[in-house]
Amino acid sequence: MSMFKHAAEILEARVNTFLNRADDPAQTLDLSYEKMITTLQDTKRHLADVITERISLENQMAAAKRDSDKAEADARMALQAQREDLARAALTEKQTAQQKIVALQQAHDSIATQAEKLTAYETKLQDRIEQFRTQKEVMKTQMTAAAAEVGVSESLSGLGTGLADAGDAMRRAQDKTAQMQSKAEAMEGMTEAGILSDPLDARDSTEKELDKLRSTTGVDADLARLKAEIAAPK
Repeated sequence: MSMFKHAAEILEARVNTFLNRADDPAQTLDLSYEKMITTLQDTKRHLADVITERISLENQMAAAKRDSDKAEADARMALQAQREDLARAALTEKQTAQQKIVALQQAHDSIATQAEKLTAYETKLQDRIEQFRTQKEVMKTQMTAAAAEVGVSESLSGLGTGLADAGDAMRRAQDKTAQMQSKAEAMEGMTEAGILSDPLDARDSTEKELDKLRSTTGVDADLARLKAEIAAPK
């Protein structure tokens, strides 16, 4: 493989990876889940603020109630001491405290209603997020399995790069082996014909032919002898 072809394959792989990530349903599902979690966290913060405000109003109402009770006790004590002027002043303070309690109670009722709505919304949102998370994981598993199945099918059908490259390599190896075998046979024939010489064999072509003839004659003689021995009566 040339250097330029290798660089082109690397560039193509990176471009494909970028495109796959740009249109990756699994990644889109994860981002949607993260946004839902962010919304739930914002809801929890708002709910915490509302509950904090409700508790603050309850504390103010309790303080106003104590002021009202104290003012009434002071008015009672002033009347017992024949000080109607002081009793009137204490009862004025009581009325102020009572009016404050009414205003605080109205604000508290409104905040309590808002807290109940936020609590119900938070519970419903948590349920939906859990359902979405389960569906998301199931969908991602199905997508992974489908992608693997497509990859295997492409490889088996030759559309992929795995088995296709392996098949090309196998064919090249077979062609190379056939060429080497043909070359070996050609060189052996040329050596036997005397066109090529063995550097370790000092015989000339005449001596080689004579040695070959002697070998053939010897084989023929041994074969005739064995046939005669077998045919001879015991």
